[in-house]
Parts: sequence; C-alpha cells; structure tokens
Amino acid sequence: MLLDIGEVAQRSGLAASALRFYERKGLISAVGRNGIRRAYEPETLSRLALIACARSAGFTLTEIATLLHARPSDEALRERVAQKADELDGRIAQLTRMRDSLRHAASCTHDPLVSCPEFKQVVRGETPDPAT
Repeated sequence: MLLDIGEVAQRSGLAASALRFYERKGLISAVGRNGIRRAYEPETLSRLALIACARSAGFTLTEIATLLHARPSDEALRERVAQKADELDGRIAQLTRMRDSLRHAASCTHDPLVSCPEFKQVVRGETPDPAT
C-alpha cells in the first residue's frame, strides 16, 4: 500500500517541503501519484529514519546520498565510512566525558563547579582520583 506525501510527512515528522527537497537531492523517490499528491513506498519511512540518523551523526546530505547509492565494490566509500566511524568514536568519547562531568556537577559542592578537580579530570578524560 502506497503512502501519500501527507502521511509520510506525519509519520516521519518532516514537512512535505523537506520530503520534496530530499526527492530533488535523490535521497528518496516517489513511485507515483495519488491524485495530485506524491505517493511513496512504505520503505521510504525506513530510508528517512536512516537519513535522520546520519544527519544527527554529522553526515552531510551529499555524504548520505553517496552512502544510499553505494555498492560493495566502492573502495573509496568504504574508506570514508571507516573514517566517519572513527570520527563518531571520538565524538562519543567526548560526549561521554561531558555527560559524566555533568552527572558529577549535579551533586558537587565546589564553588564554582568548574573549579572542582574531579570535574576537570573527567572533562580531560582522566579517571578521577578518589582522594580528591
């Protein structure tokens, strides 16, 4: 059963104009029309979820388009994907340090909070010294 553009917009949380933009960029494609409205395969929702995930991970639309059209024989793409995974590992480590610092700050009594030695250690990625 095909989904019209309004239903895809509602289910994906994207505006219809964003769907038309993604279509112009080659990220998704309509398979026909339901009257005057574009119609999409249900699989389009999965593709949109992948696009949203990749965008939140820092991929550009050009990178996403390349990924969506990739073939196993594309060695340059494989290298770029591996590099992007390494970049994400770095961001995850940084975000984890920040999360841990904020959790510590929530119960820390140092004034100001950022002067706390444990807070500073966690931000730098060091294991806090239990003696402090």
